[in-house]
Amino acid sequence: MEQSSLKDKTAKGFAWGAINNLTCQFLQAVFGIIIARSVTHEDYGVIELLSIFTVVANTLQDSGFRVSLINRKDATHTDYNSVFWFNIGVSAAMYALFFVCAPLISDFYNEPLLTSVSRYYFLAFLAASFSIVPRAILISQFRQKELAIIGLAATAISGVIGATMAINGMKYWGIATQQIMFNLCVSLFSWYYSGWRPSFAITFKPIHEMFSFSSKMLLTDIIVQINNRIFSVALGKFYNKDIVGIYGQANKWNTMGTNTVNGMVQGVAQPTFVQVGDDKARLCRTFRKMLRFTCFVCFPAMFGLSLIANEFIVILVTDRWLPSAHLMQMLCVAGAFLPIATLYYNLILSRGKSDIYMYNALCQGCTIIASILCMQYLVRSVDLNIFSIHVLLDTIDLMVLSYTIIIILWTLVWQTFLKREIGLTFRDAAKDIMPFLLIATATMFVTYFITRSITNLYLLITLRIIIAAIIYVGSLWLLGAKILRECVRYVMPRFPILSRWIG
Repeated sequence: MEQSSLKDKTAKGFAWGAINNLTCQFLQAVFGIIIARSVTHEDYGVIELLSIFTVVANTLQDSGFRVSLINRKDATHTDYNSVFWFNIGVSAAMYALFFVCAPLISDFYNEPLLTSVSRYYFLAFLAASFSIVPRAILISQFRQKELAIIGLAATAISGVIGATMAINGMKYWGIATQQIMFNLCVSLFSWYYSGWRPSFAITFKPIHEMFSFSSKMLLTDIIVQINNRIFSVALGKFYNKDIVGIYGQANKWNTMGTNTVNGMVQGVAQPTFVQVGDDKARLCRTFRKMLRFTCFVCFPAMFGLSLIANEFIVILVTDRWLPSAHLMQMLCVAGAFLPIATLYYNLILSRGKSDIYMYNALCQGCTIIASILCMQYLVRSVDLNIFSIHVLLDTIDLMVLSYTIIIILWTLVWQTFLKREIGLTFRDAAKDIMPFLLIATATMFVTYFITRSITNLYLLITLRIIIAAIIYVGSLWLLGAKILRECVRYVMPRFPILSRWIG
């Protein structure tokens, strides 16, 4: 009965996670299109230059305690209260520090306007600090429906405000406001749905108890966030806002695609693994089923986005952003493997092995940074002033390609650690991953050759989506893919009209 209940919770969590992420990413895409059509490469680059500071600040304010709270099976009000006040204190201190250091950021990038913009934009992570504990409560209770409502409402409200400001000429101020309002809305709605309220009976004993685990999570998350934003820093330092804006636009659409799948996995994986406990055989079965579902979704979604990147960019944000399409294609290939890594490290974290996560992320980060520096070294003797934007993009292509290769190969590293933890062999993991990888890859190649002679962009993107979907789903159905049939059996009872139509 307990196993059936957990299975139902996990399935519902995936379903609501899908609804939440698909809806939110769709809204973000709509608002992203409006903003991209209203700003220049340089305007977009201004905010992209600051992104690394906000994500690192977000990580510092969390300090790994959100994951620690989710991992505690019997977390008390005292635990929540201690983490809440600790997060608020760290966030306030971080904002004060960044406020004072804003001129130094401007000097680093040689962009004077960043002083005032950064002081305003950094309010975003201060607003986010109030949501950490309420969201941890909602996640640990598998309340994905409420999390979906929160995400949808916050995305809609912040998007309307940010897009309106951008249309009216406020440009990067609109982009900054959108992020601030999103975090503020998430905090307000999380408080409402969680029902939790802090008290002034403050003790930091739980902080001390969780510190060993959370401190490793903190260091790891900082490394991960630096990895995710290192290109923006490198491009801003070595090149200019224009290039940063082009890369930022490519990475934004890739991130939205990855987050759609990642959000489904992230919301249910760790609490599910925690509830399964120390039964390694059951844990391995649960993990493999999640792995198959993740691969079933992420490979066609991200490879498909890579396939339509050129048409997608031109149609949605106009051809002035076309230079970002090639970068987007490579980033989407790497993005297909990120949800798999998310699933791997969530299992490792659920077993309290934050040190494994930390060292693994550190090695991956150092490898990525080394690859960027090596590519930069190859061109450092060339006078950048004579570079055209196309030559610069060719150089950046090499950086992104090396990043993509590292992300793909690092799946093998995660698998090595997982074999030690639950005994999942490389052969079994390959049996779960490779069929979906190969079918999705073949689907995109076949779709490309079928449609390559079409010149109308709207017809081309429509046919590529339809043909790829038919080939992928049809192939899996003919091959008897169990995960596809399980998804159909889960969906049909909830949509009787569709069930009668198909039946």
